[in-house]
Amino acid sequence: MVPGNALTPRPTAPRPQTADVRRFAFELPAHAEAVARARHLVEERLLLWEIAAEICDAVTLVVSELFTNAVVHTMSGRVVCELRDGGERLRVAVQDEGCPASGPRLSRSCPEEGGRGLMLVDAVSSAWGAHEARHGAGRVVWAELPHDTAGPC
Repeated sequence: MVPGNALTPRPTAPRPQTADVRRFAFELPAHAEAVARARHLVEERLLLWEIAAEICDAVTLVVSELFTNAVVHTMSGRVVCELRDGGERLRVAVQDEGCPASGPRLSRSCPEEGGRGLMLVDAVSSAWGAHEARHGAGRVVWAELPHDTAGPC
């Protein structure tokens, strides 16, 4: 078995799919204004799913950081976000459309304001990583957070 890192997930045994997996996905234009909309959509869904408030806050932070990275550091026209609640874990996945051969687009913000997004994701997640999109161009960045359903957002 080959060890993984943040960019290469460790190979794991397939998890059995259960009927109680809940999924929610949405697509938004890759514009800075869409980050707030993404947060709002996630908050609404987690409230509907009755996810605990502290997990709701952490998931919203993860979505905000991953969505922002997709907008700022790629040349995407759209960004797709998916939430998957498997009962014990909530998984967030954000897919961009990739970068041109010249590399990622540079952030226009001050350097002091950027660079902490993935550190925050790492701090609040039990696991996270990234891989090339299975269909089409781009990259998927994902994070998992353990949770229970004790108390809504």
